[in-house]
Amino acid sequence: MEIIANSVQTVQANQNVYFTDTVIGGSMSISHRDNSGLITLRGNTNQQRARYRVSFGANIAVPTGETVGPISLAIALEGEGLAPTTMTVTPAAVEQYFNVKSSVFIDIPRGCCSQISVTNTSTQPILVQNGNLIITREA
Repeated sequence: MEIIANSVQTVQANQNVYFTDTVIGGSMSISHRDNSGLITLRGNTNQQRARYRVSFGANIAVPTGETVGPISLAIALEGEGLAPTTMTVTPAAVEQYFNVKSSVFIDIPRGCCSQISVTNTSTQPILVQNGNLIITREA
């Protein structure tokens, strides 16, 4: 599945990036509703677990009127940011965009479901543009 958020959006601290369009639809194991920040992964498998690769990339910046400093996003599982996926940049000025990218494998136990998202882990709002999330069922 590939979902995107091309338009600039302001994402408040501890909130999710909203994905507005589905480029490539998911299967019965991956579902997303347009204009939502949550994606459900299902452990539909005869094995012990289903493995997914989640990759995210976007351009991020500090909005006008906010304090210049470090800003960050992370891929989150069940609302909790996964530390190894934290993408941090430190713009020198507002509206100065940086490209960020991260990827992670996520295992879902057989018969279970989990939700993933991309969360603003900064202490202030950030601008996100050209967000792209790709989820691939690996095993």
